[in-house]
Amino acid sequence: MKHALNPSTPHAAAWKARAMAALRADSSLSVRLARYNAAMARARQIEDAGVAV
Repeated sequence: MKHALNPSTPHAAAWKARAMAALRADSSLSVRLARYNAAMARARQIEDAGVAV
C-alpha cells in the first residue's frame, strides 16, 4: 500500500523556522513574542490541515 507524502510538512517546518528566527531578531521582546506566536499558530494550522486531508 502506497502512502502519499504530506506536502504541508515542509511548509509547516518553514513556519517553525520563521518562528525561531523571530525570537532571535533585533526587536523588542513583545514584538519577538508576537511574531513567534503568529508563526507557530500558522505552523500548527498547516499541520492540522495536513492531518485532516
